Amino acid sequence: MDVFSHYAPFIQDYIYEHGWQNLRPIQVAAAEEIFNTDHNVLLSASTASGKTEAAFFPILSDIYEEKQDSVKVLYIAPLKALINDQYERLTELCQDVDIPIWRWHGDVSQSQKRKMLKHPSGVLQITPESLESFMINKHMDVPHLFSGLKYIVIDELHSFLRSDRGGQTFCLIERLSKLANVNPRRIGLSATIGNLEVAGKFLGAGSNRKTDAPKVQNAPQIWHLSMEHFYKTDPQASSDDFDPNYVEPKTDKAPELADPGMGYIFEHTRGKKCLVFTNSREECEAVCQELRGYCSYNHEPDRFMIHHGNLSTFLRETAEAAMKDEDVYMTTCATATLELGIDIGKLESAFQIDAPFTVSGFLQRMGRTGRRGNPPEMHFVMREEHPESRAMLPELMPWSLLQGIALVQLYAEQKWVEPPEPNRLPYSLLYHQTMSTLASSGEMTPAELASRVLTLSYFHNVSQEDYRILLKYLLKTGHIEWTENGGLIVGLAGERVVNNFKFYAVFQENEEFSVHAGSEELGTIVKPPPVGDKIAIAGRVWVVEDIDIKRHQVYCHEVDGRIPAYFGDVPGDIQPEILQRMKKVLNEKMMYPYLMQNAKARLTQTRDTASAANLLKKNLINLGGNMWCLFPWTGTYAFLALERLIRIKCGKKLNIRSFNSSRPYFMYFSMDASEEEFWRILDEEAAKDFEPLDLVYSNEVPGIDKYDQYLPKELLRKEFAYSILDVNEMKHCVKEMVNNYLL
Repeated sequence: MDVFSHYAPFIQDYIYEHGWQNLRPIQVAAAEEIFNTDHNVLLSASTASGKTEAAFFPILSDIYEEKQDSVKVLYIAPLKALINDQYERLTELCQDVDIPIWRWHGDVSQSQKRKMLKHPSGVLQITPESLESFMINKHMDVPHLFSGLKYIVIDELHSFLRSDRGGQTFCLIERLSKLANVNPRRIGLSATIGNLEVAGKFLGAGSNRKTDAPKVQNAPQIWHLSMEHFYKTDPQASSDDFDPNYVEPKTDKAPELADPGMGYIFEHTRGKKCLVFTNSREECEAVCQELRGYCSYNHEPDRFMIHHGNLSTFLRETAEAAMKDEDVYMTTCATATLELGIDIGKLESAFQIDAPFTVSGFLQRMGRTGRRGNPPEMHFVMREEHPESRAMLPELMPWSLLQGIALVQLYAEQKWVEPPEPNRLPYSLLYHQTMSTLASSGEMTPAELASRVLTLSYFHNVSQEDYRILLKYLLKTGHIEWTENGGLIVGLAGERVVNNFKFYAVFQENEEFSVHAGSEELGTIVKPPPVGDKIAIAGRVWVVEDIDIKRHQVYCHEVDGRIPAYFGDVPGDIQPEILQRMKKVLNEKMMYPYLMQNAKARLTQTRDTASAANLLKKNLINLGGNMWCLFPWTGTYAFLALERLIRIKCGKKLNIRSFNSSRPYFMYFSMDASEEEFWRILDEEAAKDFEPLDLVYSNEVPGIDKYDQYLPKELLRKEFAYSILDVNEMKHCVKEMVNNYLL
């Protein structure tokens, strides 16, 4: 079909005015699906491929001549900043037609919200949390406001696929659709979707519509990618201690005890607009401090900014504005807050400190560069401490370097990205949606409540019996209570939860203290230190002057210096495919083209070490005496199940002691049994028919998600056993290891 001719006249004018010579493949494919079918549509294409226009050109064309007496399009995004960006783009697109664009989040004025409620129309842009608030506080208005809703657009869909926040979003979509008696089409937008079929089922669940995911042949993509390795103190892997031909490169003057990896970033960001990604807020603060220390030591103006979720809105927006300004050459240290698709201008390159935990995260971070005609550019900076002279085998392995290579290779070779998690037992979200439904609808019988909540697609694995257990417990604890008519309402304890503004979010929040220097709010921290101690925030160091416990405020002043930071192991849920590819990295001979000098040397050393220790052929390595180390090469959740199988099922038989692990890379322990006995007993126990609950310790009550504190112990134990412990993958892993031993 001729897609262009089907667009509304104002869309055609927009294309002419912007000098487009042709439409991109994703835009043609999206238009054909939206114009010619009534299906849901999943649009997955590379960053900056025109997905937003691909969705909205046909959607706006479809509603162009309709009477604007209801919200026609609901746009859901994970970040307020992303909504603000898309608001500007859509407002420009619709400036000459009667299709209003509305925003609804915490920073939007009440006058604008009242205006939308009075004249519902056009496109409403909202976050999941604001939609939750809307469903509770504007419940009676929903049927009128959304009576003509035709489309729901979910942006950055991948960010919703593996968390309760995604479950909340799709529960809200179903609740809104039922309340307004509409069945809108769902349009999902994402740059990083691995299994399109599974993601399509997730997108369409409960809609009674087929979901199409048009496959678009993108032009071959060029990446500018490098990966360098640094020990945190010299000498480096390729220095003269290892290579007689090595020549020390010229570098900027470095502060005392400086991290050479930071010096590398400092050099390669000069005169450029860059991002430096870290894996935690604490690490982000420490990195920004150290880079600013290089500026001070070299008598250069500060050229580093910081952006993460604990900073004040003012500081975050200042960093975003500087990144958009093409005349400002600053580098911003960031966390996942800048992974998603907000417009941050033309960036020249991104740096990633150590390996991210997912292929999806790697792709999103690299995709922040490479817009406006340039190829994406990312530089990995992998760091580790020098192994001690008597270090054991697992401590000789550069796990971050191996993981980074595995992430890149998995996508380059297979286009593999982490799949959704459709079969969880989301009891924390079940509590949340139960309380939200009662708060919005008022009194309901248990049968009505169960019918309203358990029919939501996200709860397809929750049984009637489990829900009965939950309701009985909530009655016992006062979160819900009976009325004289035999109905259920929110109880006194439940009101304290529901009436708190933090109820609208399902992601975990810490008890935070706002930090102030004079009249400026810097951001928030958790558990402030005593008065007189130092804290790191906004990339600088501050001394605590006073703490107001009641108001949760910390007062401080800035000082020079640096605070050493300990980040610990926070590996998240790393998939089995990543660990298996890491093993393959050790086993193959190829040298990857993006590795720099130190990284090549360190990988060569590591392969030699692995080969000498027979690690390529054996999973269980003797470290001396009765001490053994097991390398399972499996994902975090299967690793966790294997730990418990060994300790709970095999521990007494093998007389296992001194058990420790670095999840999901290795576990080590002492045992009296032989290697042959270990594999025989492990094989026997893994082959038995047992319930995942058998791997939960007798007195253990795991608490993982935000509302777990309000759940009965038996449901918490069940959720941990069936949603976290990957017993099936663990059994497969044991079988593979036993077969490997028998070869």
